[in-house]
Order: sequence, then structure tokens, then C-alpha cells
Amino acid sequence: MNKPASQIYTQPLTKGRYWILLLGIILVGSNLRAPITSVGPLLSSIREDLGLSNLVAGSLTTVPLLAFALFSPFASKIAKKLGTEMTIFLALLVLTIGIGTRFLPGTSFLFIGTVLVGLAIAICNVLLPGLIKNNFPLQMGLMTGIYAVFMNVFGALGSGLSVPISSIGNVGWRGSLGVWGLLSCLAIIIWAFQLNKNQDIHSNVRKQPTKTKSIWKSSIAWKVTVFMGGQSFIFYTLMTWMPEIIQNNGYSTSESGWMLSLLQFAIIPITFIIPIIAGKLENQRVLAVFTAVLYFIGILGLLLGVFLPLSVIVIGIASGSAFGLSMMFFTLRTNDSQQASELSGMAQSIGYLLAALGPIVFGWLHDVTSGWSAPLIFLLLVMPIILLIAGLGAGKGSIEDKA
Repeated sequence: MNKPASQIYTQPLTKGRYWILLLGIILVGSNLRAPITSVGPLLSSIREDLGLSNLVAGSLTTVPLLAFALFSPFASKIAKKLGTEMTIFLALLVLTIGIGTRFLPGTSFLFIGTVLVGLAIAICNVLLPGLIKNNFPLQMGLMTGIYAVFMNVFGALGSGLSVPISSIGNVGWRGSLGVWGLLSCLAIIIWAFQLNKNQDIHSNVRKQPTKTKSIWKSSIAWKVTVFMGGQSFIFYTLMTWMPEIIQNNGYSTSESGWMLSLLQFAIIPITFIIPIIAGKLENQRVLAVFTAVLYFIGILGLLLGVFLPLSVIVIGIASGSAFGLSMMFFTLRTNDSQQASELSGMAQSIGYLLAALGPIVFGWLHDVTSGWSAPLIFLLLVMPIILLIAGLGAGKGSIEDKA
């Protein structure tokens, strides 16, 4: 059984800090997808300009995922030493440096900057669920939904605006990727107000009983991890290659970018609604079934090339549901904010390692078969089943339960 909220949080927020923290969380969330989703629609231009293969070009989306996998387990440990607020602040600085580095000429700077972007986003990804569980214990679903909405709004804008921005004067694809540094700078300014606060999720956690069971030995933790990895595998694969799949069906480069935005705008209301619903349910298994079925229908439409806008919307709804469930699993399956951060780190480390294979495998299947049917069939037949099985297991219980 999860602990009552009164046992989790001991230092109520003042009204002023409530709003400045909420604004900070919104701005951090707004920076967690745009620097990555803005790459997909520009892949053709990047590939042609730098002479990259499909495999190497696809890795531009995979590199951040590998950074997620590598650095996620360390986020909670760093936060224990520096404080959660300071750790997030430093991550935002690294994010801004990474975005700026991608603006520099040369393939090496592009990949170095992408690694830094992935490192920074990994830290914020891991720490936000625990921060929310600790500071908003009675509003976890609502607050998770709010920051997820802004994450996906700006993710959608990243996809839809990247090509139009690159077409302005001599901006090009580098300038289009670099413009998101303005958003990260704004987040740095607002988040700086958190640095003089004594409140920290890990300082509060130390007042709670010490946990004896490692989450790495928990069956439910592994099911949450597989669910996280499965939904990320699908999402980042489609973020990378959907524009070219859409172009293969007769759409222009700009239209394919906006189709990707349509997917992400379809995600937005669902990422707000699903966490709230999930928080009110005794278990979330019905939501896992809902998610897997929608993914199957949407990917089938993409494979057949029929009703593409509708298929994209269905995939967006499934993606929003899957992401919202993943974020809520971190808090609903744990007993306190430290466990939430640890489970978040585990799931995002192993989960994104699985997800990192998506764009590469998908691009490789395309290169081998010279078409999109084989990779889409693979996505259709394998991933919804994995999500269904993992989601049914992750939808009930606690990581403290015996396997």
C-alpha cells in the first residue's frame, strides 16, 4: 500500500512558492522535447548537407536516448549531493550549452551538442516525478498532466516550426535547431528563484523510514521499465522517421512536419487527462489495454497509407496515454519521493536504452528492404503486445510487493 500524502510531505508550500515552482516546472517541461522533436523534419536537410547515411542520420535521435540511458541512474545520486533544485538548474545550463554547440559548423559539434542535450534532459526527466510527488502529493495527477501538456505543446511546435524557421533567410537547419536555446534561457531565469530554497525532496525523504528492498529486485519495477521502454521505442522511432514515411505517401516536407505536429497536438489533451484518471483508479490495467489497442490501430493505418491524418491522431492519443501512464507509474507504484526518483531513474535508463534501438533498427530495416512496409510491420506486430503485457503488470501493486 502507498503511504498517505500526509506521511510523504512535511513542509507545506507557501502560496508564493507554489506558483513560482509550478511556473518553473512548466518551463522545465517545455524544454524536454522540442530540442529533440525539431530534428526529425530536418533530417533530410541535415543528411544532404553533411552527407550522412540513413543509419547515421537516424542516430541523431538515438544519441539523446543513449544519454538518457547512461545518465538517468545518476540523477538521483547527484541530487542527493547538490540538491534537486540545483541539479535541475545545472541541467538547464548544460541543455543551453548543448543547443548552442549544435549551431556550430561540422558533424562533430552536431553530435557533441546532441549528447549534451540528452544528458540535460535525462536529469530533468528523472527528477521531476519525485519533485512533484514531494511538493504536490494531493495533486500528482494534475501536476503531472500540466507539465506533460507543456512538454508536448513545445514538442509539437518543435516539429512543426523547424522547417519553416530553417527557410527564413539564411537561418538553415542549424539556426532552426539553435532557436530553442531562447526557451532554455527563460527556464534558467525562472528556475534560479528555486536555488535559495531550503526545501528539497531528498532532505525530506531522509526523515522517512529507510527502505530495505532495492527497486532493481522488484518485479513491478521491471514491468514499469519495460512499459516505459516500449512506449519510448515507438514514440522516438516515429518522431525520427514519420516525416519521411508521410513524404513517401505524397506529402511535401513542410506538410510532413506539420503532420508530426498533428500527432503531438493529439497527445496534449490525453497527457493531461490520463494522469488524472489514473490517479483516481484503483489500478490502471484498463488504461494499458486502451493504449495498446490504439497503437495497433494507428500503426496499421500508417502501414496501409489510408486515412493518414486520422491514423496520426490515433497514434498521438496512444502516445499521450502511454506517456501519461509511465509518469504516473513512477509515483503510484512507489511510497515516497525518493523511491519515485529511483524508479524513474531505473525505468528511464533501461527503458531509453531499449528505445534507442528504435530509430536505428527502423532505419536499418528501411535500408535493407528499400521500403517502409517491413519496419512498420515490425512495429505493428511487436510493440503493442509488449506494451500490453508490461502495462497489465505495471498497472497494479507497489514495488515493495513480493514478486
